[in-house]
Amino acid sequence: MAEPVDIAPAHDRELVLARLMDATPEQLFRAWTSPETYPDWFCPKPWRAEATRMELRPGGVSEITMYGPDGEVFPNPGLYLEIEPNRRLVFTDAFGENWVPTEGGGMMTAVLTFEAQPDGRTLYIARVGHPTVEKMQQHEQMGFHDGWGVATDQLEAVARTL
Repeated sequence: MAEPVDIAPAHDRELVLARLMDATPEQLFRAWTSPETYPDWFCPKPWRAEATRMELRPGGVSEITMYGPDGEVFPNPGLYLEIEPNRRLVFTDAFGENWVPTEGGGMMTAVLTFEAQPDGRTLYIARVGHPTVEKMQQHEQMGFHDGWGVATDQLEAVARTL
């Protein structure tokens, strides 16, 4: 299971989740960028997710829909901002296709890094910035740490099979 690492937020609108993971940067990046893996790790079970569009390039569209056990459906449109294979993935929900701002201005911009460690593990850091303190607090109250923590454990398990 992924080992928590304490990394402080860089500013008052950021949430951070960091883990030492028993998977390589290549495996973790592949899990993040392979649509077929999303149902197995992206949401804490019994929720599931489908990545229906994944244009892996700066400005490329990301469409992920989360499905709840009671019929809930939460579409998550966004754009990729940076892609550095096996090292860094940056995306936001502030914009949709053709850089059209999303309704409400979005919730977050995520910066994921995958840092190989001498012991063969990977330091995985998810820095999630928000446009306002209120949106950051809302994301935290929605269960950011628990939800992203469970999803990260599931990510590690899936990545190890890739």
